[in-house]
Amino acid sequence: MTITEVSVRFDLSQDTLRYYERVGLIPRVNRNKSGVRDYTEESCKWIELAKCMRLAGIPIENLVEYCVLTQQGDSTIVARKNLLVEERKKLVIKMDDMKKTLERLNFKIDRYEKAEVTGVLSWDM
Repeated sequence: MTITEVSVRFDLSQDTLRYYERVGLIPRVNRNKSGVRDYTEESCKWIELAKCMRLAGIPIENLVEYCVLTQQGDSTIVARKNLLVEERKKLVIKMDDMKKTLERLNFKIDRYEKAEVTGVLSWDM
């Protein structure tokens, strides 16, 4: 797959894909005879993982570490698992915080919708 095809498939800019490769977030992508990046399904799996984890807010540095550990083989299984467990803990906390924020927003929106009907908005915080 070309970088253009991968960019469209994952809705990531070509610059982002190049950056991910340059910093080690995804393993080095093979190039064809002309020097053009030739993404394989394996490359795409790494990109999919990177995109998913980045959307969850996992720092690039931690994902790079995970990629490096993975490339080192089975001797790093425990380290990889520990890294993911730590990130999961952070994500659970973040999700709890986001849930509280969503509940607060829903409360506020509900109050404004009632105020639109009654013409009265009491205490707005």
